[in-house]
Amino acid sequence: MCYVNILISANQLLSSLTTRFPLSLYIDTAGICYIVPASIRIYSSSSYVGGQGFLENNVRIKADLDSLGALGDAGWYCVGGILWAMNNNLPTTVTALPSVVRNSDGVLLSCTASLHWEKEEIVATFFCSFLAHETMDLTISGSNGTLHLEDFIIPYEETSASFKYTSGAKFVDMHIGWNVKPEEVQVDTGELPQEARMVQELSRLIQGIKYSGRLPDQKWAEVSRVTQLVIDTVIRSINYGFEPVYIY
Repeated sequence: MCYVNILISANQLLSSLTTRFPLSLYIDTAGICYIVPASIRIYSSSSYVGGQGFLENNVRIKADLDSLGALGDAGWYCVGGILWAMNNNLPTTVTALPSVVRNSDGVLLSCTASLHWEKEEIVATFFCSFLAHETMDLTISGSNGTLHLEDFIIPYEETSASFKYTSGAKFVDMHIGWNVKPEEVQVDTGELPQEARMVQELSRLIQGIKYSGRLPDQKWAEVSRVTQLVIDTVIRSINYGFEPVYIY
């Protein structure tokens, strides 16, 4: 899967964000998101209950097949979403938290980690699990507002993507409520599901090389590289006793 609300429909979503969401975010005309340092916190989660058959037989929990477990599956999307928000800039350090659950083969069934961008003073935390109820969340909180996506991996509906934002929220008198409510923005993503869009994007890249003499586009290779680098660093932090690990 890809991130339907982030990678496939990013330009549409970001176009709406530029005019509707003052969250200490800067988004240029090319649809690239930059977070401006201003007390930014990012949180992402991807989880689902695999069930007994899944936990006994699925390739994702086999040490000799996909040994990264929940981190390599559900955690990949969390890290990808966070890095998207950071314009694919790598964090300074990665720290796994001690709340790790493994199966009898040592494969991760659940874990949490924190990413820290030292210069920008930005912290992101993610949770991934095969044992917790279905979540596909990405939340970015800044000094001026909060952005929340609830279905950024597999959308509630194939033909639309959405996000909610709140800006300028305060408690009303006596702290009995808020002065504003979250606003939901629906973005039409067209008739094609995200899997078809992935094939469409691959075809476009191949045609550009074959018929237009273009050089291979490095975007997706770089997205994959930095995501996997963070995943590998989470594993290193776990192996080092949950100590912070620098990414060089």
